[in-house]
Amino acid sequence: MNATDPTAVIAIMDRLGAAARAASAAMAAASTAQKNAALLSLARLIRAEAAMLASENARDLHAAQAARLAAPLLDRLRLSEPVIAQMAEGCEQVAALPDPIGEMTDLRRRPSGITVGHMRVPLGVFGMVYESRPNVTVDAASLAIKSGNAAILRGGSEAVHSNAALMRLVTRALIEAGLPAEAVQGVPTTDRAAVGRLITMPQYVDVIIPRGGKGLIERIAAEATVPVIKHLDGNCHVYVDAGADLELALRVTDNAKTQKYSPCNAAESLLVHRDIAAAFLPRLGALFAAKGVEMRTDSEAQALLAAVSGATLVAASDADWSEEYLAPIISIKLVASLDEAIAHINRYGSHHTDAILTANHPHAMRFLREVDSASVMVNASTRFADGFEYGLGAEIGISTDKFHARGPVGLEGLTSMKWVVFGQGEVRT
Repeated sequence: MNATDPTAVIAIMDRLGAAARAASAAMAAASTAQKNAALLSLARLIRAEAAMLASENARDLHAAQAARLAAPLLDRLRLSEPVIAQMAEGCEQVAALPDPIGEMTDLRRRPSGITVGHMRVPLGVFGMVYESRPNVTVDAASLAIKSGNAAILRGGSEAVHSNAALMRLVTRALIEAGLPAEAVQGVPTTDRAAVGRLITMPQYVDVIIPRGGKGLIERIAAEATVPVIKHLDGNCHVYVDAGADLELALRVTDNAKTQKYSPCNAAESLLVHRDIAAAFLPRLGALFAAKGVEMRTDSEAQALLAAVSGATLVAASDADWSEEYLAPIISIKLVASLDEAIAHINRYGSHHTDAILTANHPHAMRFLREVDSASVMVNASTRFADGFEYGLGAEIGISTDKFHARGPVGLEGLTSMKWVVFGQGEVRT
């Protein structure tokens, strides 16, 4: 549906919001068994309907190719067999996780006789706005179900058929488990005004989670009257320290950049200590050249890479140090020290994910403490910065905010804590 009447869009969104608010009460009270049953049903349905999902996705891919959608977005749009299998597996992983709702912690008895502590509870209703990736529909739905929330999902118009097909399966799974069908709803219009309404109806929605390009997220952060969990971009760094294991550094850096170019956790910037650069960079440059990766370098790195056969070298501008390419392009800079590397990352990075490759334990610990990012890694690929890889089952997104949730947002990121008090008739004097 593509509504153009502003009044009609408001009516659609208010109807979705009221239904979600009502469903959130039932979801907060739902048993773990019910929620898990819905997730397992959804996994089964995804596998059973894989051919249908691929067919609907093909319609979106055909239209996106005709519209000349950028290659990284096409890659994110594609529901390949492995992606469909991973969606089903993700539902099962979330079902296997402990149910956080109702968990009580920090219980302690006070001198007055009362016992106080915290209880974990759902946020209520979250709205999600995302582009390209139809698998996000399943990630969001599965986490909403297990965390006892209701959700309103607004995917991009380029994935309209894929998202609609997935939403039909989500609705079937909810109904099979005896949960309200309105617990997870898709916005049935591609009208952009629907997003404007979704992010400005705090009477129905408790938090907004945008997942997409920088322009989308900046718009939502600027216009929303509902709290937003966000990250703007993923300029992820790999720093190769002096004395790093060369084979490890080559393997990890190559994976961080080339395993997949389009995700926000792919490495976009490489920093190399001068003491290891002559041994490391020409070998890495040969790997990148063979894969068609363009290297945007400072003058020192370019001198070391000049002799690499087939290398595409471009002099880096200052803007390159901040860029999220989402493409076979990487910026490369030589540094004199760990201090310089940390300072560069904190200045130019996006506070998403950064890694140090080192054999020096004190350097590793300083990097973990001093790099101001949501995920900080030692001797591992930035591509691991993902809710699935972190054991969250799925992620609703990655937050570079510092309040409430940071890094991959899983079940706990969709909950909050409230105080609970137990007494035996105590009164305050």
